[in-house]
Amino acid sequence: MSKSDSNLPTPGWRVLHSHGPIEKLAENLWRVEGALPNMSLRRVMTVVRMHDGALVIHSAIALEERAMQELEAFGTPTFLIIPNRGHRLDAAAYKARYPALRVYTPKGGRDKVEQVVRVDGGYEDFPQAEDVRLEMLHGVGDGEGAMVVQSRDGVTVVLNDAVMNMDTKRDVLGYLFTTLMGSAPGPRVSRLARLLFIKDKAALRQDLQRYARTPKLVRLIVAHEKVASGPAAAQALHQAATYL
Repeated sequence: MSKSDSNLPTPGWRVLHSHGPIEKLAENLWRVEGALPNMSLRRVMTVVRMHDGALVIHSAIALEERAMQELEAFGTPTFLIIPNRGHRLDAAAYKARYPALRVYTPKGGRDKVEQVVRVDGGYEDFPQAEDVRLEMLHGVGDGEGAMVVQSRDGVTVVLNDAVMNMDTKRDVLGYLFTTLMGSAPGPRVSRLARLLFIKDKAALRQDLQRYARTPKLVRLIVAHEKVASGPAAAQALHQAATYL
């Protein structure tokens, strides 16, 4: 393949929505924001490189070909984490591009995820390592978990929809989601989450407070928009816990 051909799209690969650049957060940690259809809300993909070069892709977003080649230069896409049944939009595309990809999702949403892609196991089946591990959250009916990443600068906690951290939106769907459904301003636990999937508020509150006390916690990444870094990471988790 010539240099001019290297940025041609992979056959069958579809970039459904626009996205930003790949943002490097640590030597083994990257983040990308992508658009969602018909609204101003942004979604987040997190990528972790394990010590052996394997890439863990959390809440996948199909990227333009140049960005996908940049991602592939970080390591070998090996694990795909679908953090709940609603975050499966680009899962099948990733599995088609990387047939050897092993897929993990919380068991509470596995049936819905398997409507679009074959699942290899739950969070408890993931090959835990010192640099990245998956844990289930309590009080959410086995619907969501956390990814905990160890980098040279400290620990990153990656959550999904259990904690929201965004500003209010002005478009119709964005206003509905952030204001009427109580998802902003963040950090907070949304009214929608409390209604739909949180079964035991006290149990989830204890988890958020426990993550806030994580030694060397340096950042909190959530599924929609803002990263909380430095002391703000623990503060964000403590603040979100007050909504439970």
